[in-house]
Amino acid sequence: MSESQADGPPKRGELPAEPTQARRFGKARTAQSGALMEDYVELISDLIGSGGEARPTDIARRLGVSHPTAIKTIARLKREGLAVAKPYRGVFLTEAGETLADRVRARHRVVVDLLLAVGVPREAAEQDAEGLEHHVSDTTLAAFGRFLRRQ
Repeated sequence: MSESQADGPPKRGELPAEPTQARRFGKARTAQSGALMEDYVELISDLIGSGGEARPTDIARRLGVSHPTAIKTIARLKREGLAVAKPYRGVFLTEAGETLADRVRARHRVVVDLLLAVGVPREAAEQDAEGLEHHVSDTTLAAFGRFLRRQ
């Protein structure tokens, strides 16, 4: 494959170079792994902000998962240093967890704003942003921001 072909989109039937394709798929797998934790910290932050605490039952209901699934993920958040749980109370974010929640919330807003700017209806933009926000690189997110500032 010539250098110019490597830079442009592949023609039908051509595959990107193996390292390029592996890097792309690796990025997607990493984003999928982090997306779950990002959704949890964002929701926990929102629940604490609106009601003072985030109970595992509320987290499970709002994410549409079973209580045991929520407990398992909360345990992972605790191992990662993003959350703490208090007996007979709820789940609370550490400073690192709050920082991550703020970052995810900001990414979500930029993606929603971009989708709205190109004519996507609000509810569809909110739903689609839930997936896109985890997969968009910082480079692409910065480009979204520049585009929105020119509007």
